Amino acid sequence: MNENRFSSGIARRWRAALLLSAGCVLCGAAAREDYWKPNYDESKVAPYALEDPLTFLDGTKVKSPADWARRRKEIMGIFAKEMFGQEPPAPETVVAEKIDEGVTLAGFGIRRQYRMWFKADKSGPAIDWLVLLPRYAKRPALPIIFLNYGGNYELIRDKEVAMPDMWIALRPAKKPVEQLRGRYENMNSMEFVFPAHMILARGYAVVTACYAQVSPDVSPNADGSIPKGSPSPWSGVFDLWPARDPKRDNNTTSIGAWAWALSRGLDLAEKLPEIDSRNAIAAGYSRLGKTALLAAARDERFAACVPNQTGGGGCPLAKRDYGENVATQMRMFRHWYCPAYKKYERDPATLLTFDQHLLLAAIAPRKLFVQGFDSKWFDTKGEYLACKAASPAWTLNGKSGLPEKPYPDDYSTDCVGENLAYARRTEGHGYSAHDWTWLMNFCDTLLEKPRGM
Repeated sequence: MNENRFSSGIARRWRAALLLSAGCVLCGAAAREDYWKPNYDESKVAPYALEDPLTFLDGTKVKSPADWARRRKEIMGIFAKEMFGQEPPAPETVVAEKIDEGVTLAGFGIRRQYRMWFKADKSGPAIDWLVLLPRYAKRPALPIIFLNYGGNYELIRDKEVAMPDMWIALRPAKKPVEQLRGRYENMNSMEFVFPAHMILARGYAVVTACYAQVSPDVSPNADGSIPKGSPSPWSGVFDLWPARDPKRDNNTTSIGAWAWALSRGLDLAEKLPEIDSRNAIAAGYSRLGKTALLAAARDERFAACVPNQTGGGGCPLAKRDYGENVATQMRMFRHWYCPAYKKYERDPATLLTFDQHLLLAAIAPRKLFVQGFDSKWFDTKGEYLACKAASPAWTLNGKSGLPEKPYPDDYSTDCVGENLAYARRTEGHGYSAHDWTWLMNFCDTLLEKPRGM
């Protein structure tokens, strides 16, 4: 969507959130009575302190890579308990059946489509994956693994890519329509540009599935009920797991389920000899950028993570009261986070005992490139500060961290290091050709220095 459409969409959801929140202010005192409003004034950002990624909860210091492995586990436990809910269990099995293969993209690519089940008898939920491979590659391709918003068929115009049959929140008719086939090949799009030819020509492969098939992105009503005519947000792959416990405040969330699915995409990549699965890249933008970040933090098989324009709950610091905040997240997107996170919404700067820099640090010593854009709601400076605060996790592990540079200008690569990187740009919300180019330039070192060799 373009910036105006994005802003108007946020405004509509924001008005609804304000009506819901107005009564909450009367329930008790808060550090800032209008805590539910986004702040866009740097002078009003209250002081805050960040936890040291290299200090255990008991106060002892992390002194070695072996210590870091334990600290990293501790950090992931915090996010499972307080924000994204418990990590879903591993699948009973993974059965991936190839249902189609052919030449695509003017002969330069190979198209494969797989249906993946998680029970040996192929019952229950399934995920449909599209794999794009460079046809003339002389070595296994690095896979970029991401979830898409509207269905695999929207990525390329190839009519052999199956039209999905699912409820899709972000489409006007809530379902796929043929007119959207290949829409992301449109280089004039401000929402998402998918330069498939360029990606394959650079030696990369693509592994993707629609996030709505994993778990419908349905925001519950204020009373917890599901909007009329909508599926439950806790359906799809949630049917594989034990029923949600209403007494718990850290049940698995939608973002947790989408992250679980990215790991299943890596399971598929590991079975394909044309793919270098040891150097897999988790990617995504907006809510699916949050998803990529969580997936790579949980699953150390990902060699790199490139989250793009994540917004609050992703890369920006939550304690920094600027743009999207905990209160807006818990009213507009409550199914993305567990109820435990709500207790921090009135005053994150003083109440939170963790922040997003710790989640970024959990990627260390693997590669992480945080990409932002100039929207105040998304607090791109908060992303940069989170990267800076996470950087010691890389240096502890003998890797270079974020370059010692000030907050960079748009399109500057001053803060793009070999292992930890940050850059931002202008224009709209979504992947652009700039973002893909930055991603591949950053990850090309994996081609030059294969992981595990």
